[in-house]
Amino acid sequence: QVQLVESGGGLVQAGGSLRLSCTASRSLFSFEAITWYRQAPGSQREVVAGIARGGEMNYADSVKGRFTVSRDNAKNTVSLQMNSLKPEDTAVYYCNAVNGEYIHWGQGTQVTVSS
Repeated sequence: QVQLVESGGGLVQAGGSLRLSCTASRSLFSFEAITWYRQAPGSQREVVAGIARGGEMNYADSVKGRFTVSRDNAKNTVSLQMNSLKPEDTAVYYCNAVNGEYIHWGQGTQVTVSS
C-alpha cells in the first residue's frame, strides 16, 4: 500500500509564498509521474504541476512562472514552491502518483490565500 503525505498548506496573504511537500512511502522512481492537483469549492479537480520519472516538468498555464515543482529522491519527496500567490489559488492541494495501472492520492492540504 503506497502512502502519500502532503504538508505545508496554510493561510497566506496575496503575493505571499508557500511550499508544499508530498512524501511517498517508497522510492519516487517506482512512479511514472508525481502530479499536484487542486480542487476549489464547487470546482473540479485540476492539474497544477507534475514531474515525471525522467525529470520532465509540466505546469498549468495559470501557475506558470509562479510555481515550481521539484523532487528530492533521497527523501522520496516532491515539492511545490508557490510564489506570488493569488486568492484564486485557494484550494485543497493533492499529490497524485501513478505506477502502471495504479493511481495513488494523498489526503490533501488546504491552501488559503487572502486578498
